[in-house]
Amino acid sequence: MKIATFNIQNLFHRHRELIKTNRTKNATDWISELDALLRKPTKNTEDNERINCLSFLLGFEKTEDNPYAILKRQAGELHFKGRVVENTTKASFLTDWQGWTKLANRPIHEKAIFCKAYMVAETNPDILILQEVEDRASLVEFNYEFLPLLKITPYQEVMVFETNDSRGLGMGIMLKEGYHLSGFKNHLHDLDYEGFTLFDVDCQEYSIVTPKGATIYVLSNQFSSDENQRKEQAEKVAERYLQLREGDNNLIAVCGTLNDVSYSDCLSPLLRETDLTDVSKNKRFKSDTDLGRDKNYFRLGAYRMGINIKQQDYLMLSPSLFEKIKKAGMNRQGTWPERKPNWKLYPSIASKNHAASEHPLIWARIDL
Repeated sequence: MKIATFNIQNLFHRHRELIKTNRTKNATDWISELDALLRKPTKNTEDNERINCLSFLLGFEKTEDNPYAILKRQAGELHFKGRVVENTTKASFLTDWQGWTKLANRPIHEKAIFCKAYMVAETNPDILILQEVEDRASLVEFNYEFLPLLKITPYQEVMVFETNDSRGLGMGIMLKEGYHLSGFKNHLHDLDYEGFTLFDVDCQEYSIVTPKGATIYVLSNQFSSDENQRKEQAEKVAERYLQLREGDNNLIAVCGTLNDVSYSDCLSPLLRETDLTDVSKNKRFKSDTDLGRDKNYFRLGAYRMGINIKQQDYLMLSPSLFEKIKKAGMNRQGTWPERKPNWKLYPSIASKNHAASEHPLIWARIDL
């Protein structure tokens, strides 16, 4: 059995708020300063002059004074105003209306979509756990339209479950023939110590029956970027893992994007207070090493020497699964290196927009 986890960062479209913009530090500082000035209830002459300066530095003076179209609401209806025509016309099928509106999502580059498929096809796991999937329709299309192009048999069971984040950050699971999803549970309504929602995305539990009748339990996660919340989330997942272990369940995997390095105190409830072990610690774990001098370097927080990317994604196994690992590894050939270190990439990747994801795909082959 081969199991894998992959934060795929959406398949065909991604929310614009999740796309990192390549702003310089100066531009970021200018935006923060401008926001602070605009929020001031009263502004003096110096404030207004500084707002004008910042607007110029950020390129606001390039804005067209006479837009082609203006969308506005009149009596609850949309109307259109052209550049020359002064009267407004109600938008309807009779007016042959044309206009612009801001979309929440942006399409993902076609090369990036194929890179996602390359990473899945090259690993070809029996159980694939995914984070950040926009919807089931997209995953089904990816399964039946893209994977067969790479000579991969489509997955038999494809499921996507919504989370607390409405920006297309669903969680998915794909199972090969012979494997069946027998149970599902989410933690959308779990509360933290202050009574607020604990998981800003989710922790999802899957019960999977293998072809030989064994049941494997998987806890898929995406932790918060907030340090305090992240530790509470780790405590909750550790608690749930121990509950499963008490129930005489010994085939358990905990995986996903935990957004922290392994030595962090935030992850100590999982990594040091349970018997879970990350597959990257197994002697059979292999991956392409960095290029150049970095292949002999061990960066703090990296997966291991020669794999010097900051660890955020984990595939942790209970002792009964960990001791049965025959081979494990990581595929990062579709991940664009922002800075050093560098590593081998798919030939089609020429820029960050062509990359499959900012996260590697982590897998393990287990002899049950």
